[in-house]
Amino acid sequence: MLRASWTAQELLTTFEGDIAEVVLRPGTGGIFEVHVDDTLIWSRKHQGRFPELSELKQKLRDIIDPQRDLGHSDSKN
Repeated sequence: MLRASWTAQELLTTFEGDIAEVVLRPGTGGIFEVHVDDTLIWSRKHQGRFPELSELKQKLRDIIDPQRDLGHSDSKN
């Protein structure tokens, strides 16, 4: 739950004005999914891991505002 709330805060901060809400739904068994409207953009079960915050921001940006520069979240390490 800590990771989910931190991720939600980061997404709301980065995409302020573009995201109306982030909904956290408690689950069991390490469920971690991110949906944009009805589209699943990340599933811990399918990817086998939690996302890096930068890659999650990139996936979200690619859906809601593909031209947006994410600054350091766009840099490749």
